[in-house]
Amino acid sequence: MENEMRKIRMTQNLPMVAVIITAMFTIGLTSCKQTTQDTQIAAITQSETIFITENEVLEAQKAWGEGIVKIGKAYLENDDYNAAATDHINNFYNYQEGTVLFKPTLASQKQFRTDFKGAFSYFVGGDESYPEDHGFAIKPWSSVRWESIGIKIIGNIAVAMGNYYFTPFKGGDDVKVEYSFAYTKDKAGKLKIILHDSHLPYTPIDKH
Repeated sequence: MENEMRKIRMTQNLPMVAVIITAMFTIGLTSCKQTTQDTQIAAITQSETIFITENEVLEAQKAWGEGIVKIGKAYLENDDYNAAATDHINNFYNYQEGTVLFKPTLASQKQFRTDFKGAFSYFVGGDESYPEDHGFAIKPWSSVRWESIGIKIIGNIAVAMGNYYFTPFKGGDDVKVEYSFAYTKDKAGKLKIILHDSHLPYTPIDKH
């Protein structure tokens, strides 16, 4: 009698056991599916991550120098050097997507130029809001030579430091300037400057 009662209870529990097993199997499949989806999303995100290479930075620096020379050449040839300066800023600085931290070399009254207008004035002058600007790019220069001390790349940010040398068009000694630049890639994937900090080298004062 006792054995028969056990059989009856087991028979009654079979549907419940089946439900439990089915639920466990479903949860397992869902978990595996979610893990697979997470892996795929991570792979897609990784493939879309924007990277900067050291060579891209060096090429951007070389092109920047050529752009400065181009502005000066337009000035000498009575071409539209204002347009050349506008193209230069748009090509190399990321003012289109926000603030750029620009501290140009020859500025002491309004040292920091966080908008397009301030940068434009520095390169070509003529803006009453920046009376100290005489047009750095229209000095003019015949070449710009870069001496990189180092480039650090962290994700979509690259930071470069070193010296660059500006050769006067009319001859004379190169002008040595210290620089720190930071770059990022804009929405179109073009490398743009987001920080430009330049200084003349420190000249110690003789002690008497």
